[in-house]
Amino acid sequence: METINININGRDYAVPQGSTVLEAAKAAKIDIPTLCYLKDINEIGACRLCLVEVSEGGRPFRMVTACVYPATDGMKVLTNTPKINKSRKTNLELLLSNHNRQCLSCIRSTTCELQKLCNDYGVDENRFSGVKTESKIDDSTPIIRDNSKCVLCRRCVAACKNVQGIGVIGANDRGFDTHIACAFETPLSETSCINCGQCIVACPVGALYERDDTDKVRDAIADPDKHVFICTAPSVRAQIGECFGYEPGTDCEGKMVAALKQLGFDGVFDMNLTADLTIMEEATEFLGRVKNGGALPMITSCSPGWIKYCEHYFPEMTENLSTCKSPQQMFGALVKTYYAQKMGWDPESIFFVSAIPCTAKKFEVARPGQSAAGVPDVDVAVTTREVGRMISKAGIDFRALDDEAFDDPFDVGSSAGAIFGATGGVMEAALRTAAEIIEGKPLEKLEFNEVRGVEGVKLASYKLGDIQLNVAVASGTGNAKKLLKAVQAGEVDVQFIEIMACPGGCVNGGGQPIQPASVRMSTDLRAVRAAVLYNDDKAADLRKSHENSAVKRLYDEYFGEPNSHKAHEILHTHYIKRGL
Repeated sequence: METINININGRDYAVPQGSTVLEAAKAAKIDIPTLCYLKDINEIGACRLCLVEVSEGGRPFRMVTACVYPATDGMKVLTNTPKINKSRKTNLELLLSNHNRQCLSCIRSTTCELQKLCNDYGVDENRFSGVKTESKIDDSTPIIRDNSKCVLCRRCVAACKNVQGIGVIGANDRGFDTHIACAFETPLSETSCINCGQCIVACPVGALYERDDTDKVRDAIADPDKHVFICTAPSVRAQIGECFGYEPGTDCEGKMVAALKQLGFDGVFDMNLTADLTIMEEATEFLGRVKNGGALPMITSCSPGWIKYCEHYFPEMTENLSTCKSPQQMFGALVKTYYAQKMGWDPESIFFVSAIPCTAKKFEVARPGQSAAGVPDVDVAVTTREVGRMISKAGIDFRALDDEAFDDPFDVGSSAGAIFGATGGVMEAALRTAAEIIEGKPLEKLEFNEVRGVEGVKLASYKLGDIQLNVAVASGTGNAKKLLKAVQAGEVDVQFIEIMACPGGCVNGGGQPIQPASVRMSTDLRAVRAAVLYNDDKAADLRKSHENSAVKRLYDEYFGEPNSHKAHEILHTHYIKRGL
């Protein structure tokens, strides 16, 4: 890599050629504050908090925005002068003049980037006072927008448009009246928003957050007439520690289970089980389509954000979607049918909760075709962040907990189910099972490395018996759009596609712990978090969904065989051609 020489605060550094001043400073281990900046997503220099002084070619120092200004050979940079600090402080005080400053009750208190900057620079929050821009709260979907706390950084706009390729929000009006909203002030629920929550994790303040359903869970636990169970998605255990000060990439499964048991759930179950069940149903469905001339390519159905995106933007391809419910919905359906009958309980007496990395799951629980027992399969879906808040509110010292194990009878899950949380994981799990079914013998190597990694689109081809199987994996709906357009144009020939709505998959879901832009600039959270799941897979004894003894027992005792009539009634669903 070619480098250039740059002087920052009187010291010389060699930094990568093509860097911005901000990137050069980061490479030199020097922090420059930002607010509107989000690496590779929103680099517009709007907030003016990254102002620095630069001198080039012996010319006098002048102020520029570090996030967009290119570093040049021989440049001198000052990042911490009285002039710079005064400018940053004034900009922060101007932002506060039009900001809802109810910080103590804000959901982002202590994780708010604006709050941290104001504390760092010792701002006077009352220096500028006067009329505030009129604002309102849009709570028409599980994703709630409170414009009284918006700082107009446009990070949410960029995530929605540039990453997800949706663009249902933007800047309305101009000047003092500027605010972020949908076109013509349309409620979010009346747009093609897919509830992915990428806008939430992009937001530096408390202007965006998920609907909080934790009171419903606490009320159910307190109800003596309710049997209250929770299942946890694989990526939650890989991220929940971030809510309690652990570094990204820390596996906290045992402590998570212990904390949930202390909260009072009657059973804490592992969603890896129904991830395995999904593979059994999905792999069988795929092989059936191949043999019987069904709609191909078949596309996975685990990601509810992707499902809603397909219904809006590619309604003609809903026939290609696997009819399998997501692992979350399968688990609720399983507990309220099979387990309820086994225990002699009325399904209405069961309150089923899922702990998930995804805000779109809150929308999924109310979808049609998700009530196998005549009641909703899942009553409440809570995000990783909500689980963290429940644990903190209950006074549980998470870091001091001893590890505990999931509860019977739903405690057996393969590591193939665990890797569902990373992009390519569903595909790899399905390939492990499909390959052994087709070839009739154990695989010599279980890793399908071609579908791993954080690339937005991955293509691979495998020879399985007499079948030449071409597959594709996409994460982020912006990448899904590119892939599906290529498929429709005949440029890509595949039979099986995995799509996840969020870039990198569930490990980067809209309900995961929020990390500031400074962390996201230096750490690829997708890769670090996914490594937890792949490490678990590598160390596991049970690595194939079809070898899960609990899944075998479910088919022996209840479903008969994959894709049976009973399995379709309970574990499968249908879709809606919504269009735009």
